[in-house]
Amino acid sequence: MRVNRTWLGLILLMLPTCLVALDTTALLLALPRLSADLGADNVEQLWISDSYGFMVAGLLITMGTLGDRIGRRRLLMIGAAAFAVLSVVAAFAVDPLMLIVARALLGVAGATLAPSTLALITNMFRDERRRGKAIAMWATCQFAGGAIGPVLAGLLLQYFWWGSVFLVSVPAMALLLIAGPVLLPEFRSDRAGRLEPAGVGMSLAAVLLMIYGIKQLTVESAPLVPAVALAVGAAIGVAFVRRQLRLQMPLLDLRLLRSRPFTAVLVALVFAGIAMAGTGLLVTQYLQNVLGYSPAVSAVLFAPMGLGVAVGTMAAPALARRMTPTTAITGGLAVSALGGLLLVGVAGAHAVPLVMTGIAVLALGTGPLFALGTGLVVGSVPPERAGSAASMSETGNYIGGSLGFALLGMVAAVVYRSRMDATSDSLAGAVAASRRLPAGQGAELLHTAREAFTASLHVTGAVAAVIFAGLAVLIPTMRPATPTTLAALPDHEASRS
Repeated sequence: MRVNRTWLGLILLMLPTCLVALDTTALLLALPRLSADLGADNVEQLWISDSYGFMVAGLLITMGTLGDRIGRRRLLMIGAAAFAVLSVVAAFAVDPLMLIVARALLGVAGATLAPSTLALITNMFRDERRRGKAIAMWATCQFAGGAIGPVLAGLLLQYFWWGSVFLVSVPAMALLLIAGPVLLPEFRSDRAGRLEPAGVGMSLAAVLLMIYGIKQLTVESAPLVPAVALAVGAAIGVAFVRRQLRLQMPLLDLRLLRSRPFTAVLVALVFAGIAMAGTGLLVTQYLQNVLGYSPAVSAVLFAPMGLGVAVGTMAAPALARRMTPTTAITGGLAVSALGGLLLVGVAGAHAVPLVMTGIAVLALGTGPLFALGTGLVVGSVPPERAGSAASMSETGNYIGGSLGFALLGMVAAVVYRSRMDATSDSLAGAVAASRRLPAGQGAELLHTAREAFTASLHVTGAVAAVIFAGLAVLIPTMRPATPTTLAALPDHEASRS
């Protein structure tokens, strides 16, 4: 009975895990329609899309420590209630500002959910093998949720209005609120980090300013403001790090970064997130704007990315029993590099099968990193600090995704504009312009724009391949230990390993 209750609790924890990740990417297909309905301009569209991820990434550190202090289940319940209410508000937003505010507050609620779910798993599964399997299932939901977001959105948009994308979360959060107190244990610790206001403000400001600066560089012709934001954010980040290293009970235990395996995994999670998010952004636009598929058909064609992540993460524990985690992670990253190279060849009659195969292979290879790497990060600290460690892992994931949209989106935009000789800023703009031109000129413009965007996809695939190949080289050189090895060390020794 106890085992059954534990696994039922895990299934319950998988719901918010999936939905928080899903909300990050669900607007990739819904954004054009909701922007038209609400009359959102380009800047407002950017904030509608990004405000959620900004707040999740900026507050994960704070919420991970807060859960350790006030109770992980309590924080999860508070976040779930807020997420459900704010999802309804977002679904029925009447103007861009209302939706931007709702999305930002959803990000605050989402930041309470992500580290709480992962930290609770460490309390529920003390046996290392069972915990490894549980974390693999959790990782499947998180990373597949991000990949499935556009798929679900496309299917919903085929039959409902754009607000339905947000309402999907409400029944799941209601179930969590009803069953959570019965199936989930409570855990809090007096040894958790201290929630000092200065540290909270500095961590939030550093993350938000740096992500804002990077993203705005992709849309503003004058780089001064984004550059200043980047510089100020970096300076605050340095001050935050110095402050945390001086404190006896820091908000974020940065001493964990002395462990080379721990650092290697965090770096790999960030860069894998960059490659995954950037590739997903380009592929969804390619399917709709170049190949001309509807949102629903594009969703189905994009599904292999989510399926690939799911298969890869679920297979990771079995791989770890047959080889070292280092070998499993390195081999998976090499497979992902191959998937990126397949996207370089997308063209002509074989475009669709190459796209589907490429994103499936790319996503499949990330599974061991996401499952085994996340287990390494959380297993390297005592249970009372699991929330803080989970927040570091989650922050890496979300920052990687945000950077992927920004950096690879910027690379793709540069390639596109150079191929168009600066006559068009975006494929969507070229499509709109072609409708105002005579038939022959419009068709020629559209053909040129689609060829330019295809070249952008090729470059994005090549960049993703280079990222994954580089990580495949990095991981063995950092000699990651197994989760058991680090978990067996005292906290101060694990920090020095």
